[in-house]
Amino acid sequence: MGATTPAPTEVVTAGWELIRTGELWTHLAASGRRVAIGLAVGIAVGAVLGAAAGLFKVAEDLVNAPVQVLRMMPAVALVPVFIIWFGIGDEFKIALIIVAPIFPIYLNVVAGIRGVDQKLIEAAESLELTRFELIRYVVLPGALPQIFVGLRQALGIGWLVLVVAEMQTTPVGLGFLMNDAKEYLRTDQIFLVLVIYAILGLLTDIAVRLLERRYLSWRNGFEGR
Repeated sequence: MGATTPAPTEVVTAGWELIRTGELWTHLAASGRRVAIGLAVGIAVGAVLGAAAGLFKVAEDLVNAPVQVLRMMPAVALVPVFIIWFGIGDEFKIALIIVAPIFPIYLNVVAGIRGVDQKLIEAAESLELTRFELIRYVVLPGALPQIFVGLRQALGIGWLVLVVAEMQTTPVGLGFLMNDAKEYLRTDQIFLVLVIYAILGLLTDIAVRLLERRYLSWRNGFEGR
């Protein structure tokens, strides 16, 4: 007989038990550290590559083709390769998380920069702004809406890849918690981990939306009715 879907009260009880023993915080801290390092490095790399390709034609010619080739490789397909390269420790998991957010950030940074109105560029040049001032006061603000879209996509992908990474020989982390629950048919614990992943993803998305409200307050666009 297959396992049944647990009642919400069973999921809450399982969560409370893990909180009481302190086990949940240990796994959450391990997962949080991995995803924080991976996303920070991956987003930084994607932003630098995207800015270079967006601002300089030569950089786009050099960077775009390799990035597009790598983008076609799903994260799951990279798992065995990364295990061979980095072993089964945290290095493999963090490396996998680093790769995933590079592409949405890269694509959106390039699109944001190239989407800045040419008339604004010409007006800035007529005011004899330096290249730094042009980027600081015209290009970056104009590209920010698209960059934030990329940031939201990158954070979501980061959490998804964390799930994949932690399902591979992990001694500690939310993925280990889920694997352990699967072995013992603890569906309440499995659903608990799924809820935790969903909450963490939602919190990061809310954080980006708050940043959007602060730094895109100047934007005068349709906000829904």
